[in-house]
Amino acid sequence: MSTPILKLRNICKSFGPIDVLNDISLDIRPGEVLCLLGDNGAGKSTLIKTLSGVYTPTSGTMEMDGAPVAFTGPRDASNRGIATVHQFGGTFPLMTIGRSFFVGVEPTKGWGPFKVFDRKRANEIAVKAIRDFGITRIDDGDRLVGGLSGGERQSLAIARAVHFGAKVLILDEPTAALGVKQATHVLRIVNEAKRRGLAVVFITHQVMHAMAVGDHFAVLIRGAIAADFRKGEKTREEITDLMAGGETMADLEAQIDGYRQTHDGHPPQLANAAV
Repeated sequence: MSTPILKLRNICKSFGPIDVLNDISLDIRPGEVLCLLGDNGAGKSTLIKTLSGVYTPTSGTMEMDGAPVAFTGPRDASNRGIATVHQFGGTFPLMTIGRSFFVGVEPTKGWGPFKVFDRKRANEIAVKAIRDFGITRIDDGDRLVGGLSGGERQSLAIARAVHFGAKVLILDEPTAALGVKQATHVLRIVNEAKRRGLAVVFITHQVMHAMAVGDHFAVLIRGAIAADFRKGEKTREEITDLMAGGETMADLEAQIDGYRQTHDGHPPQLANAAV
């Protein structure tokens, strides 16, 4: 097993009297996909923002490449190789693919005050980077980003992060708003990023997508890690139960089954249901 590129130990985050993250410890390794699973309100967004430098932990420690690290902000985290791709790809619909790929770091041509954006070079690099990830439909860097599918936008954002030297790629619900075909494209790109040696943190609440690409899984419930396991150690049903509260759901199902057995197979009725 590879040495962790990023270590979290006993990370807590509070906002005043409210504890949002509680004692989070995780190892994020190169060439692996860590799937962070949890329902809405589980604390996934806060953990992402802590990893990417938006929030500073209230307590606990983080290490990167074996050395203690405390990010001063998102730019500091980005400069150290942590890239976050949000649900809609963080792209700009009215920009071209080439311009969006290089926004903020545009290649130029010319000299001194006569430098201008090198559109041809930007387009060539952007299209090649995207096609290298298997998205062969894109062959024109002058296309507007707004004309791309959701999966293609995700591909553009991921290819950009890799091109600019990301070591840790954080993907925030990348398949949540996508159809089956587009989601498959994104999952293929996640596998390609892993093959290239990146450490991928894949945040999702869709168990099937997680199981398709994940090597390491952590289930977050109310800001704490309820389970931490490797691929093959739990079934899809067990993971779904964990995310839903596990024992609570099992108890509810047992009560319903018991009611059915004593009421000729009829399910429980709502107390104020119309007769």
